[in-house]
Amino acid sequence: MAQTLPTDYQLRVRDFPVGAQMLFVAFGALVLVPLLTGLDPNVALFTAGIGTLIYQVLTKFRIPIFLGSSFSFIAPIMLCMKNHGMAATLGGLASVGIMYMLFAFLIKIKGTAFLQRYLPHIVTGPVIMVIGLILAPVGVYMAMGKTGDGAAVLFPENQAMTISMISLAVTVLVAIKGRGILKLIPILCGIGAGYATSLFMGIVDFAPVAAAPWFKLPNFVAPTFNMDAILIIMPVAIAPIIEHIGSILAVGSVTGKNYIDNPGVHRSLMGDGVATTLAGFLGGPPLTTYAEVTGAVSLIKIYNPALMTWAAVTAVGLAFIGKLGALLQTIPSPVMGGIMLLLFGAIMVVGLNSLVQDGQDLMKPRNMVIVALIVVLGMGKMSFSFWGVHLEGIGLAGVAGVLLNAILPRDRAEG
Repeated sequence: MAQTLPTDYQLRVRDFPVGAQMLFVAFGALVLVPLLTGLDPNVALFTAGIGTLIYQVLTKFRIPIFLGSSFSFIAPIMLCMKNHGMAATLGGLASVGIMYMLFAFLIKIKGTAFLQRYLPHIVTGPVIMVIGLILAPVGVYMAMGKTGDGAAVLFPENQAMTISMISLAVTVLVAIKGRGILKLIPILCGIGAGYATSLFMGIVDFAPVAAAPWFKLPNFVAPTFNMDAILIIMPVAIAPIIEHIGSILAVGSVTGKNYIDNPGVHRSLMGDGVATTLAGFLGGPPLTTYAEVTGAVSLIKIYNPALMTWAAVTAVGLAFIGKLGALLQTIPSPVMGGIMLLLFGAIMVVGLNSLVQDGQDLMKPRNMVIVALIVVLGMGKMSFSFWGVHLEGIGLAGVAGVLLNAILPRDRAEG
């Protein structure tokens, strides 16, 4: 008879090192989002830790999941920061959490079937693709030593390309060839290699680290609410809602538990929503379930959800170390540029893969119209205004996809 491993919540001090290791697995991705978007990495650490604790309470301490910064929102955060400023951007991010909570109520009432009808892969897949593609120039510019918009040169191109390609190469090699814990932290390895190269080239300035205090409150920022900013960000939340359900199924397959029914996927999405809204009110990015941590749970085969409590407590503690935030800010932009080349391409591939796995015939006129218009409207810089509401880019692509799926006639076989 196969041995079943305990999955009950048991908070024990002796498990602290293992729990802290879970944060180490998530750390690279967690701080990458604020470093790319201009948010404070210490705030991201704090909100990830507090958000995970809130999630655990709302899911009755049953699911071994860690919430970290969501990559899906990098593009809209960048656009909003440029056009509307940080406070309005945070208002949009807080609204994402409210959207999660509304969907959690709908799932509680109607179950998950309605999501597949109104938000199928034929809509969410192309939207995810647009998120990755619209960011591609930013990654290329930063890899070449320029600012994200390509307007200014920060580092000589040859020097920047050397750093970014080393960063990219190490990330790729670890992702493909890595074993054990290394396979779970390719981004962290890539950043480390690029940073080491930058140190060797003498382009890292440690003056901000020396000036920073050891103990410092994170730079919390309050949101303001601007409808234009909200409409840039909110449509992107469609894809993470679908992915959230997939993450719950994935961690359930690892632990052998049915979390969809107990404690319920609606509780899980509600936990993510409350945590994300709190993050927006404090200055952090939206939160999502981390596949890297689920992979680590599978690797070490310790399914005690209390490990995530220790990871969360560690994240909150690190958030108050001022020198850590200053050190993270010293990472040269070409290091991040190399990572972004892979990251943004990978986001596009995730969207493409969801279409492939769904098995839809993209040559059917209905499917072709939906996918074609989502991608072209998203990438073509079209904008649309009505009743004081402005839509463009990802926001326009997401809204158009949902509307097209709702109004275009379906084949009789689809119902």
